[in-house]
Amino acid sequence: MEKRKMEKLGIETSLLGFGCMRFPVGEDGKIDREQAREMLERAMAAGVNYIDTAWPYHNGESELFVGEVLKDHPRDSFYLATKLPVWEVKTLEDVDRIFNRQLEKLQTAYIDFYLMHAMSKKRWEEMLKLGVLQRLEQLQAEGKIRYLGFSFHDDYEAFEKILTYRDWDFCQIQLNYIDTREQAGMKGYALAQERGVPLVIMEPVKGGSLAAFAPDIADRLHAHDPEASIASFALRWVGTLPNVKVILSGMSTMEQVEDNLKTFSSFKPLSEAEQATIKEVVELMNSRIQNGCTGCRYCMPCPAGVDIPGTFGCWNRYHMFRNYHVVKWHWEHDLGDEHQAKNCIKCGKCEQACPQHLHIREDLERAQADLDAKEYIL
Repeated sequence: MEKRKMEKLGIETSLLGFGCMRFPVGEDGKIDREQAREMLERAMAAGVNYIDTAWPYHNGESELFVGEVLKDHPRDSFYLATKLPVWEVKTLEDVDRIFNRQLEKLQTAYIDFYLMHAMSKKRWEEMLKLGVLQRLEQLQAEGKIRYLGFSFHDDYEAFEKILTYRDWDFCQIQLNYIDTREQAGMKGYALAQERGVPLVIMEPVKGGSLAAFAPDIADRLHAHDPEASIASFALRWVGTLPNVKVILSGMSTMEQVEDNLKTFSSFKPLSEAEQATIKEVVELMNSRIQNGCTGCRYCMPCPAGVDIPGTFGCWNRYHMFRNYHVVKWHWEHDLGDEHQAKNCIKCGKCEQACPQHLHIREDLERAQADLDAKEYIL
């Protein structure tokens, strides 16, 4: 198993971290404990020593389950990560209540990696005002938290503000070869590296989007290694970055566990030729974007209830990945019939407000037709 040294902390973690938010579930919607235990045990037996869970995962069941599994392992044989749900914190008493309950659920006396969960500029300011950071620092001084960090979902400016506020032990960001300019992005990666803050990476395969492509892209990747999974190229792209110390993968099947173990047990950074192919793939995918919607929402609200930026987001991703399943849930459930493009009454109000001067009415019609056709199904 590939290991990475966190020089700042004086420890060594497995490059592959087990993300505990996508365990297999049964018909009742709860974790399939038998199957999930087999997966977690298999990963740990192969050398995975970083286990990442959180308060809301699996509706609160993840921490309980992880605690049940890990109690059978020596406490010094793994690193346990969980997170403070900052959106539930209204007082300092909430911090203690939640943290103590997490210790109970996880059946442990301390948390190795404790994160302020899903930080944004607004949440950061709220936590500072409440004194939450100082309370967490106290818990760390008491030995109940070994390493203190945060996970992040906002723009680069917010990331810079939070990262440079103090000397963090580590932080967790979203990064993959498509989203290099999203959220903290590669600019955030460079800042963390400059400041010596080790990085834990989430969404390396973009929620599974980078695990399956149409043949025109898959063939380009398989030309380098016909036996490698498509997902392995995304994982290796992230792992090639030296300040990436843990790459989280939310595994849902034993097949995914085995594929990841194959990738990380004989880990190879991407070659120059593979890097060039990834760059070509990104350029090809970006060339398939159907319109230049930036999601600014100047067109909203739509009098007919159409979610215009949501529709265009689905439409563009559908063509980028040429895989309907990448957008299926968002299109069919998040938008649904009520907010899809077919409800457009062609009033033109949106086009008057659009700073990109998009032909919105025409594009909505095209988007509905393409997504109804479901031409690209993998």
